[in-house]
Amino acid sequence: MEKHLKPILALNGTITVPGDKSISHRAVMFGSIADGQTTINGFLTGEDCLSTISCFKKLGVHIQQDGEKVTVEGKGLAGLNPSSEDLYVGNSGTTIRLMLGILANTPFTSTLTGDDSIAKRPMNRVTQPLMQMGALIDGNDSGNKVPLQIQGGRTKGIQYTSPIASAQVKSAIILAGLEGEGITSVKEPVKSRDHTERMLEAFGVKVENDGLTVSVEGGQKLTGTHIEVPGDISSAAFFIVAGAIVPNSEITLKKVGLNPTRTGILDVLEAMGADVSYENVNHDASEPYGDLLIKTSSLKGTTIKGDLIPRLIDEIPIIALAATQAEGQTIIQDAHELRVKETDRIKTVVNELKKMGADIEATEDGMIINGKTPLHGASVQSYGDHRIGMMLSIASCIAEGETTLTNSEAIAVSYPTFFEQLKTLAN
Repeated sequence: MEKHLKPILALNGTITVPGDKSISHRAVMFGSIADGQTTINGFLTGEDCLSTISCFKKLGVHIQQDGEKVTVEGKGLAGLNPSSEDLYVGNSGTTIRLMLGILANTPFTSTLTGDDSIAKRPMNRVTQPLMQMGALIDGNDSGNKVPLQIQGGRTKGIQYTSPIASAQVKSAIILAGLEGEGITSVKEPVKSRDHTERMLEAFGVKVENDGLTVSVEGGQKLTGTHIEVPGDISSAAFFIVAGAIVPNSEITLKKVGLNPTRTGILDVLEAMGADVSYENVNHDASEPYGDLLIKTSSLKGTTIKGDLIPRLIDEIPIIALAATQAEGQTIIQDAHELRVKETDRIKTVVNELKKMGADIEATEDGMIINGKTPLHGASVQSYGDHRIGMMLSIASCIAEGETTLTNSEAIAVSYPTFFEQLKTLAN
């Protein structure tokens, strides 16, 4: 599908961004393996999260969805049933990697498949530690690529030192450890997002946090609860940057999640000089949230690296766009993980923004952007990656002339109302 996008003179108004994708996934998963009913408010109705619902329905869980309200009749881990068909995860890395951790505890065989993008993404970062815990896993490329077959059973706890900071890896191992024998712990080189730890505690599980190490004791049960899903800061990021770079703009984003492991983009934009302020902040919820007010700003270049990267890995494409409108040079380092996302996001960001006139170069683990550079319309494409599609759509707002975006339908994976809300702010 093609979108023909024109520049926008100003963005003004108030919107509520869709629910947090990471939290929506986990709420359905944890509700499914909990005892009793779980109710979810603010659920993200994007394709990725609907894939999670579909998979757990196939495992015998009764899930009722009415828009952003979801009710899950939990069966407990032992209550999951073998699926008569493959568990298709679509484009969702979170679904497949966290499900592998859950299925490591089931005494039956499941087959997980996905779309062409998932078929290219590495799974051994999860399958190897799960096999160390006792799960039997086979698949393409020695269990590194889908389709994957997993047979679980009684897992054994491990003390795992992860070579990468990845919430998906950490979560899969911790979930496998819930029914494991003994204690399971994961140590990371840098702390990754902590939605799993926070939500497990909301479901009644005791989680130990010791610096960079997270541990759970096996044999713990989850109890159904109510989950309020705040707005997804990764989705809000596109309008945060739009508010900063589109002239004469002032945007309010309501009830955005402000989990400290996810707010790296706010730290970076403030360092770049963005005019961002906070209202109605709630720190008492298990996932803090608040309203964000963003105004047109004069940005300057910065360096983004090290411990900051896991806190903004999904926002780097839109940060790169912001950097094209910042005075001076912006350097992004230590972001090699972008190479194995829905696309090679280093390559796609650089190639597509270059088409629009950006002064941007790829490096092995990031990119170098020189600004401030005027952008012009061009024929660009998302390559099926929702975050690339949204970044290019925001770029079109400040580009001279028309931009044609191919594969715009990919945006529905995480933000089904994206173009509708962009239009609302432009009027």
